Amino acid sequence: MDWILNISTTILIFIAAIFILVTVHELGHFLAAKFFKMRVDKFSIGFPPKIFGFKKGETEYVIGATPLGGYVQIAGMIDESMDDSFIDEEVKPDEFRSRPVWQRTIVILAGVLFNMILALIIYIGMAFNYGDTVIPIQSIDGFYVAEESVASQIGLQTDDKIIGVNGKEVQYFNQLFSPSDLTDRDLTFMVQRGGELITITTPPEFLDLINREGGFIDLNSTLPSRISRVMAGTPADSAGLKDGDEVISANGKSVSYWAEIVNIISDNSGPTELEVRRGDEITTISVTPDPETNQIGIQSYQAAEILDYEIRSFGVAQSVTVGFDRTQDTFFGIIKGLGRLFSGDISVRENLGGPVAIANITKEATDRGGMEGFWNITAFLSVTLAIMNMLPIPALDGGHFMFLVYEGITRREPPPKVRMGLQQLGFIFLIGLFILITFNDILRTISGS
Repeated sequence: MDWILNISTTILIFIAAIFILVTVHELGHFLAAKFFKMRVDKFSIGFPPKIFGFKKGETEYVIGATPLGGYVQIAGMIDESMDDSFIDEEVKPDEFRSRPVWQRTIVILAGVLFNMILALIIYIGMAFNYGDTVIPIQSIDGFYVAEESVASQIGLQTDDKIIGVNGKEVQYFNQLFSPSDLTDRDLTFMVQRGGELITITTPPEFLDLINREGGFIDLNSTLPSRISRVMAGTPADSAGLKDGDEVISANGKSVSYWAEIVNIISDNSGPTELEVRRGDEITTISVTPDPETNQIGIQSYQAAEILDYEIRSFGVAQSVTVGFDRTQDTFFGIIKGLGRLFSGDISVRENLGGPVAIANITKEATDRGGMEGFWNITAFLSVTLAIMNMLPIPALDGGHFMFLVYEGITRREPPPKVRMGLQQLGFIFLIGLFILITFNDILRTISGS
């Protein structure tokens, strides 16, 4: 039953996010068309079959059963509906094709613009309502770097302290992982190692490594080797470990981080010799993990108990600035990521996600951050939708835009049959790409489970 509930929740959250994004996108086209007195025959959220619909004035408003897109059917326009019945008819004054190129261009670009505005509004609202929880980089003394981890593969070592990215020192830990920095072709980290400042240059496949291994550096790798709680009745309790004990070595190996203790215990089925500092005394305690769980029954401190979190609040003006910065950072991060994808720098299979991946990511973001997580991923997806829609593929806004650019330069409209043929090819291409990406999503999900 749990898996049914989990899948149902994932689908509902995904549909909610897509409904918001598609509604705003199509609303942009709709309002722009109405502003220029174009007749809108249909405003559809979702594709057929129709679940619900009504007609008001000249427009039919529809909710479709396939929640993966939508469309605004503007009279006199060759669009997703593939309706070309009007081509041989006399041009009417309220049709799309009767308007000058600049007006039609605004109508085409309005959906993309509205998605960017939506992301900006969400980021501004989040900054104003939630503020920003940050961790000063100086409060982090170092990280534990496990063997064969992504951090180890790019050259980081245990006790390294990352203080900057791409040649710029950062004030907060969160600033190390901005989308626009992480997607740089020549991504570097500034690292303090001992008393020396060094630069770690990541390999071209860095993003692939993160996707494949499931992460890079997180706050859990900063937790010290100090025991927060010893659970009653466990091997650790029986052996004499106490709350607040600091483990300084395990099986003769010096340790400073909680992750080191976990790795040593999990790799050792027999007794583990722990050297423990308790107050001013140092003692050695032998503990044998539970044979069923291979655990000894100790818990670490939480990152919030150890690190110096700061909560920053923003007024209206500051929230607007933060919103613009986050929107810009997301926009350029996605643009650079797509550029590296198309150039072959990073794997298409590892990094390109479809509806299954989007649904899972949206669910995970909501589980971790509640409504804040939901709105954060929705803003990110809104920028992604805007960028993807501007790809020069017939059937997308970018394809319509290229036709208008051609018309603006040559002063003549592409032949309707050519446009219809390219629209059909574009639509077939998108359907094929959708199936391929969805299949890839499913394979990734299965291999990762």
